[in-house]
Amino acid sequence: MALDAAPPGTGAEGLSAYPPEETWDHVESLDPATWPKRVRRAHRLVPTTCFNCEANCGLLAWVDKETGRITKFEGNPVHPASRGRNCAKGPATINQVEDPERILHPMKRVGERGEGLWERISWDQALDEIGTRIGNAFREERHHEVMYHVGRMGDDTYMERVLHSWGIDGHNSHTNICSSGARVGYASWMGFDRPSADFANAKVIFLISAHLEAGHYFNPHAQRIIEGQQNGATVICIDPRLSNTASKADHWFSAWPGTEAFLLLAIARLLILDGTWDAAFFERWVNWETFLRESRPDLEPVFANVGPALLELYAEYTPEAAAQICGIDEDRLRIVARTIGEGLGGFASHTWRASSAGNEGGWMVARCLQFLTVLTGSVGTVGGTNANGWNKFMPVTPIHPEPQGEWNDLTWPAEYPLTHHELSILLPH
Repeated sequence: MALDAAPPGTGAEGLSAYPPEETWDHVESLDPATWPKRVRRAHRLVPTTCFNCEANCGLLAWVDKETGRITKFEGNPVHPASRGRNCAKGPATINQVEDPERILHPMKRVGERGEGLWERISWDQALDEIGTRIGNAFREERHHEVMYHVGRMGDDTYMERVLHSWGIDGHNSHTNICSSGARVGYASWMGFDRPSADFANAKVIFLISAHLEAGHYFNPHAQRIIEGQQNGATVICIDPRLSNTASKADHWFSAWPGTEAFLLLAIARLLILDGTWDAAFFERWVNWETFLRESRPDLEPVFANVGPALLELYAEYTPEAAAQICGIDEDRLRIVARTIGEGLGGFASHTWRASSAGNEGGWMVARCLQFLTVLTGSVGTVGGTNANGWNKFMPVTPIHPEPQGEWNDLTWPAEYPLTHHELSILLPH
């Protein structure tokens, strides 16, 4: 297929839609590097993903069929998440492929640590030496000396299985200073540590420091947040700064950092007080009997007592107190609470880093946000906020090793900033 099929002089040459999927084995286009000469190149389009953030948007690698080299990356129109609409980081992947400092072979240090002296070695030598050192550590009962540190490799569950089979817990990642606070907050509600919001079909979209223009999962999320807003959803943003996201929101709260959980509980209290919560959903799916038995043994364990008990529990979280503590407008808070109450079943929300990771007790932000999701009956609904495990493919190995038998104290020292375990920095706070 040739991509310059538009009539000459129309201005549409080279601007046709993506090549149809059935033609990806052979796509011809003009080489821009040879301009003004019209040199035609044949390419094979190979689906891959962008790894410049965790969104993993779909890409097509344009592989020159003559040289075998990748000439560019473009969006993959059939990728279910990004749908061919990529930010600049996707096409910029070609810079990583062609980076003159890219490491292409195993390198071994030959000087003192810090001298920057390296020599190239074979894969066999690298694997043999590393494997020998790890094996010796295990045989000599030095399990705590083996630590696996990773950024984002995309190897879901694989390395965890390897470490379990070795009997160690030495796994470290960036999560400790990233999302562990939010993960714990969500997991305490639903057993899953990550939300999956149906923004496109939502009635209310609630974002806490979740910048659709630059933050976590921003491209796939941004597309669907925009679609939801076009379909009539109300967008509410809590962010100390006027981000691009906040500038497009219907309501923006510039709450004082660290007060977000208070604001959320004030909204929750208004929903219960005004009777705009989904009481039927709450009665069916929440362990309110346990709540009454353990928190209010003086009350009869019937659902009619749940609302009054919650109002008494959250008595201090009034709109007046929220306005003073959070630095927000009281009237707007009441308007937002009414808006949320009018959108039962369609409350799509998200928080991840920032407010959940940047303050003491930040994990309560995610927990309180999920409380609003439950109060509005927006779990397992179209336009709601679900557990990511409900719609994400996760590999499950057929054989699971026994749990590790070695505790590595080096990954969990007593206090920040020495901690570097997966959850250790944020969990104690």
